[in-house]
Amino acid sequence: MIGLGNPGLQYARTRHNVGADCVALLADRNGERLAHSRKEHAEVAELRPAPTMRRLVVAFPTTYYNEAGRAARALVLRHGIDDPRKVVVVHDELDLPVGRLKVKAGGGLAGNKGLRSIKANLQTDEFLRIRIGVDKPPSSQQGADHVLRKPGKREREELDVCIAEAADAVEVILADGIERAMERYNRRE
Repeated sequence: MIGLGNPGLQYARTRHNVGADCVALLADRNGERLAHSRKEHAEVAELRPAPTMRRLVVAFPTTYYNEAGRAARALVLRHGIDDPRKVVVVHDELDLPVGRLKVKAGGGLAGNKGLRSIKANLQTDEFLRIRIGVDKPPSSQQGADHVLRKPGKREREELDVCIAEAADAVEVILADGIERAMERYNRRE
């Protein structure tokens, strides 16, 4: 599972880093710490959320958001992942309202440069996505500023709930598959 975001304290807890927040939450839930891996261009932890579950590798790329594919490729090679549907990417989504979550298998990139980088480096768009809504800014010219800013208190609370749900969705995918996660998390319209 790869959580998208930008490295550095100035980006911590911004809308663009909700994927990174999900990685940190999963590691914390499992009593693990993220460790820097220079070869994988990421902060990485190996988890086993339940004794009966398979191993889960969580990673936050230390490249910038738009170059996350370098880390994705290195992680896939390092861990011998031969099926792109075993790669889950958690990211912010302008096309969803704040606090809304969608689980998706493959598909378009909706202009997301991090996803574009992952597609280019994995040479497929068949990886899984967990999209966390951050809503659109008032105008399209403000997109970058919107995602790189920290949200207000009320929005932060909604995002934190959604990040926890995204972490739950990762565990559902691992335990029961993508279809079960989509049934559970996409039914709220």
